[in-house]
Amino acid sequence: MLRFNKAGNLFTNGPYNGKILTDDAIVLTILEHIPDGFLETTPRSLFRVLQGPTLIHLPGRQEERLFVCILQHGNEEVGLSALQGLLRKYVNQALPRALSVFVGNVAAARAGVRHLDTQPDYNRVWPGGSAGDTPEHKIMQQVVDIMKTHKLFASIDLHNNIGINPHYACVNRLDHRFLQLANIFSRTVVYFTSPKGVQSLAFAELCPSTTLECGQAGSSRGVTHALEFLDACMHLAYIPNHPISARDMDLFHTVAVVKIPEAASLGVEDLDTDISLLEDLELLNFRELQPGTILASTKPGSDYSFEVWGEDGELKNDQYLRGQDNKILLTRPVMPSMLTIKEEAIRQDCLCYFMERYPLPALVMP
Repeated sequence: MLRFNKAGNLFTNGPYNGKILTDDAIVLTILEHIPDGFLETTPRSLFRVLQGPTLIHLPGRQEERLFVCILQHGNEEVGLSALQGLLRKYVNQALPRALSVFVGNVAAARAGVRHLDTQPDYNRVWPGGSAGDTPEHKIMQQVVDIMKTHKLFASIDLHNNIGINPHYACVNRLDHRFLQLANIFSRTVVYFTSPKGVQSLAFAELCPSTTLECGQAGSSRGVTHALEFLDACMHLAYIPNHPISARDMDLFHTVAVVKIPEAASLGVEDLDTDISLLEDLELLNFRELQPGTILASTKPGSDYSFEVWGEDGELKNDQYLRGQDNKILLTRPVMPSMLTIKEEAIRQDCLCYFMERYPLPALVMP
């Protein structure tokens, strides 16, 4: 049964009750209850409930534990809203299975931004990524070390998109259990191995793991879809380990990330900027684009273009792009995801990812 205690009054029957301080005095709080106000708070007011990154452990009828990661990015509210809906459903009754929740960037949620200028991206500092000695790197390592001591059923990382995208799931391993888990959420599944340092890659070492992309923030449909998926995972007896029919999945492989040169000015339908994006660029997400498709314009005399970085970390502009008549055009078929025209999101992360269809017959039975 879920118990609602006063914030700070922790149970004493768990090995990690209390607070863990990094060398830089940033606190990872460990709770074994739902703090007062958690079910009613918004991301902007969450700081009144939680001081910062928090790991919450709750018991359930099935011992194998579902791990849920929310608010790694402060402007992506779907995880908190879906989790609140799930917990409200089981007030005064036992959860179907044990649940652990990592609540990430509380400070960025207060500001309504992906991350603060003084912070790294929370979803780039998990174990397995580039080495780092920031407090955030240490906290993510602590979370992984703690969860290694539990029996894990699956790991779910919940996100919103900035641009216009369908709902889809991501996996980091071509493993039947990972694909089965992702397919419960969507028939559209993306396989990626870069960027490193993301939560789903770190937890792929421990259990079936998936990242859910639930549309734009503020969408009630995204919250409902995420809640239904979480509730389904709470009731699953096991995750199947057999192939998925090719009729039930569209699988894509992320082959490159597209960025804007730091020194280039950027605009939308603005020829006074070095790179000017098409106003309707986001409508190209998850569309299979052909060579010759125009993605942007460039200022006359400007040498700037996009930067297309492959999974191996090498610049691959020549394989994907060409300039013609002050336009940036594709040179090969690709399907973009996460395209956005919002400059802050582009500067903090990327313009988009390029994907290609993965040959399903080589992976799953038809």
